[in-house]
Amino acid sequence: MKLRMILGGVCMLTAASAVMSSCSTASANGETPAKKEVGLQLYSMRGLMAPGAKYENNLPALLDTLGKMGYTHFEAANYDAGNGTFYGLKPEEFKKAAEDAGVKITSSHTGRTLSPEEIKSGDMSELTAWWDKAIADHKAAGISYIVVPGVWTPATLAELQKQCEAFDEIGRRCAGQGVKFGYHNHSFEFNKIEDVPMLDYMIEHTDPENVLFEMDVYWAVIGDASPVDYFNKYPGRFKLLHIKDRREIGQSGMVGFDAIFNNADKAGMEGYYVEIEEFTNGEENGAKESVDYLVGADYVKPSYAKAANN
Repeated sequence: MKLRMILGGVCMLTAASAVMSSCSTASANGETPAKKEVGLQLYSMRGLMAPGAKYENNLPALLDTLGKMGYTHFEAANYDAGNGTFYGLKPEEFKKAAEDAGVKITSSHTGRTLSPEEIKSGDMSELTAWWDKAIADHKAAGISYIVVPGVWTPATLAELQKQCEAFDEIGRRCAGQGVKFGYHNHSFEFNKIEDVPMLDYMIEHTDPENVLFEMDVYWAVIGDASPVDYFNKYPGRFKLLHIKDRREIGQSGMVGFDAIFNNADKAGMEGYYVEIEEFTNGEENGAKESVDYLVGADYVKPSYAKAANN
């Protein structure tokens, strides 16, 4: 299927122009580019942490390696609610591992959403108990954002409304502990339920004080949607972004990263995380290629403040 992206009249980058635009003026003059705060979703490195892999049971060493590449902060994806651990580490150990590597863990993908049975019964007691424990563990780890990575697709808007109400309640509980709560999209949220795009309904039926959205720009493109159009339609709601491509950042030329970053203020962006699903030449090479691309791109600011500085 031929994929395309409409960015409010902005022409999509071709692969060649993307490479050219990633070269900053400073680099062209032989100067060292300004230090930039670049985040990484640790799900990208799952292959390196798998059984028998280079960094199995050695997250501290992996964080050190990634920090030396240029990554400054990370989003976790391995919270174990049963044990209250992150990658096998207690919250305080997880926080210290990052500090020792000179980086920060600022966000985490985790979550428990309402089950179909809970939607029917209206009982959220088990849900809120789960979240109270999760919020406490994340706070102890020094994590500023908790993001639900996805939800099962409801059959009706009435079912989706129950999830939105649950998200508002979770967001209120997070806010009470100084943590921000959000939702991350894939492509299916751009499908319609009763003639309404699922993501639009979720944005319009959650309180901005309780729920932020983490726009995954690649999945938006796959869903035949424009991230920039969504930024303009719902300004300020996309506090976090997943910067992703088919492989390494800038590899496909199908995602208009310049337009996305140039509209970051409209989105309300406080930070972003690179996420890499597939690799051309291994995880470490792909991670390095992606951070270099963003550090060299003159349209990427040195900092988007809160996500990397909390």
